[in-house]
Amino acid sequence: MHFISQELEDYIEHHSEKEPALLAALNKETYQKILLPRMLSGHFQGRVLSMLSKLIRPVNILEIGTYTGYSALCLCEGMQETGQLHTIDIKEELVDFQRKHFDKSSWGKQIVQHLGEATDILPTLEMKFDLVFIDADKENYLNYFELILPKMNKGGIILSDNVLWSGKVLEPLQPNDLSTKVLLEYNQLLANDPRVETVLLPIRDGLTVSRVL
Repeated sequence: MHFISQELEDYIEHHSEKEPALLAALNKETYQKILLPRMLSGHFQGRVLSMLSKLIRPVNILEIGTYTGYSALCLCEGMQETGQLHTIDIKEELVDFQRKHFDKSSWGKQIVQHLGEATDILPTLEMKFDLVFIDADKENYLNYFELILPKMNKGGIILSDNVLWSGKVLEPLQPNDLSTKVLLEYNQLLANDPRVETVLLPIRDGLTVSRVL
């Protein structure tokens, strides 16, 4: 489902901050070499992530779902000099691709890659986070949220991607559609959970901003 026309999307991009050269190159190489390039955050959403990070000024950032590293680099733009970004993904074949682009940036030494299931890795992380970006398998969003929340600093921000799920959240739920079922439960949880305050933004496929109380 296209929520706005391609013409409006183009207008939005042209009237937002330009895509940095490093990210433009990463964007291009992802489309040339990697399967499912639509998973990339891309120019507009990337600038949104960058702006939010610059407003938050996080020390420690957590990302669940690295893909080719585009969103991680956007989030690093607001990270403090003493900070780290920890990013988790299950695709071993993308690790070297990610690292190549991470090391071209000024944050290469501050980015820590984790390979494996996030539900296994999250309990091993001992630091507190100021900013989290969830953009991985939708079936685990509820599990990720509960694992992340105790690791958040008060006032920290949890960003959740794809929460509109191409409009499927408004359609009759199909019996075998676990992703949509979980997203419906997740969106309801964030709207009502007293531990966070939440606003759902209609950016691309839906981006939820939740502030930890």
